[in-house]
Amino acid sequence: MFATGVTVVTARGAEGQLVGLTANSFNSVSMDPPLVLWSLALASASLPVFATGAHYAINVLASDQVALAEQFAARGIDRWAGVEHQPGISGAPLLAGAAATFECFNRSRYEEGDHVIFVGEVERCNHRAGASPLLYHGGRFYTEHPL
Repeated sequence: MFATGVTVVTARGAEGQLVGLTANSFNSVSMDPPLVLWSLALASASLPVFATGAHYAINVLASDQVALAEQFAARGIDRWAGVEHQPGISGAPLLAGAAATFECFNRSRYEEGDHVIFVGEVERCNHRAGASPLLYHGGRFYTEHPL
């Protein structure tokens, strides 16, 4: 019974490969220093890139980006096919049209249960003025909501 925003967490691997996945386990931790967290299943194929990389980006999706959320949640496809993006200050991809982006230093990781909790120190953030967030609740995306 908890509605969340929807993010796509992105990184560039050591060999330059782009990695990204849909996550709704995103939260603020601290304002000073600016810290955020998100979690990833231990079974995720993307875990090695995020666990060993120094930087990643958290792209908060806008209400018009449902297809992007579904694409980065799918398995067995090229998640980056047709995705417009640009490199952030540390190389992590920033998705075009995101409601907000957080470019993070991979500060710490905590293995808890069947997930790893990543704590990122925000190095730069931006937002798209007037963008409404994409919401997720009860297994469904919501794009129309009064704010």
